[in-house]
Amino acid sequence: MELLLDEDNKSFRDSVRSWVDDKYTNERARQLEADDVNYPQELWEDFADAGFHGIGIGEEYGGQGGDVISQIVLGQGLARRLGGLVAVWGIPSFAGGKSIGAYGTEEQKQRFLPDLAKGKLRFAIAITEPAGGTDVLGAMRTRATKVDGGWTISGQKVWSTGAHVADYLLVLAVTDPEEKPSRRTTCFLVPTTNNGLTMRKIPKIGMRAVASNEVYFDDVFVPDDLVLGEIGRGWANIVATLNNERILTASFATGMIEGVLEGSLEYLKVREAFGGPIGRFQALQHYVADISSWLQQSELITYYAALLQQQGQPCAKEATMAKMVTAEYVSKASDLGIQILGGMGMAQETDMQRFWRDSRLFQIAPITNEMARNMIAESYGLPRSY
Repeated sequence: MELLLDEDNKSFRDSVRSWVDDKYTNERARQLEADDVNYPQELWEDFADAGFHGIGIGEEYGGQGGDVISQIVLGQGLARRLGGLVAVWGIPSFAGGKSIGAYGTEEQKQRFLPDLAKGKLRFAIAITEPAGGTDVLGAMRTRATKVDGGWTISGQKVWSTGAHVADYLLVLAVTDPEEKPSRRTTCFLVPTTNNGLTMRKIPKIGMRAVASNEVYFDDVFVPDDLVLGEIGRGWANIVATLNNERILTASFATGMIEGVLEGSLEYLKVREAFGGPIGRFQALQHYVADISSWLQQSELITYYAALLQQQGQPCAKEATMAKMVTAEYVSKASDLGIQILGGMGMAQETDMQRFWRDSRLFQIAPITNEMARNMIAESYGLPRSY
């Protein structure tokens, strides 16, 4: 990626890799997940000390600055060791930093972004509903009703990762059911301490150290100053940030492929069978060639989409491609990583199974790969298929 990075981002990339190698070895990352604590508070605090929460937030709001390239450099560098634990940085960065920075008022930016950059505030996303999945608008039942001084929200959200430790939830709710779908919703920043808000943890096979939750809203009051963006334009605001979310997801997948490659090479050099290292076996060398090729393709497509976004160019198709391609490559790479390790690939004391479990999510979220293909095909003028 040398050709795609300026000197500042090359330096940042090297510092992130050194930080991760020093503080979060594979062994420590495995232990964080094995402890099953629902949230690794120490990781959040270490990110804060390193200034990572401020990446992508302007210096005028107390952040470190940096563009989308800086964000994916960080995402890839963290995921290379941490795997799914990268969500500790990624979700608040998108739900708070990106969303407030993109369509919040100046007062909201001054109020929230400095504390987010310092690691003093956490945000989580509460958009998906139990009957919805990809059909966010068609299935949305959560309602926000106007009252004196604000709104009351009632309904249910699902797969809100990190909600149990968040200070605020980015919530999308219907505010005018009579309007057409694209004009009927509004975004809210909902304090998690408000009356009427309850949660339930969802047990899952991947991303286990960062709990996901069902969230229930029973006439939860939200003041007017926590409406995020224009009333009735919630979906438009969310869509405006989707390209960034998909590019960041692609960077996480790419980082995990890099971690799989490094772990595979290490094992192939030290594991012996039939009188020598197993790295001399042609079949296993072919696996390495495949993983290495997938890594380079993933980096190229991810950085290309990021460069388009950074330059203000249309990038919906490219961002969706990057998410789709990297999601499939990381699943294939981590599966081959398990095959390379053989029986040890199934052991929780090794890392391939962790990358394999964590990365499986990327074919489903933030958009299914089937829907991604629909959107890519539609961009070429083919009729809408859903």
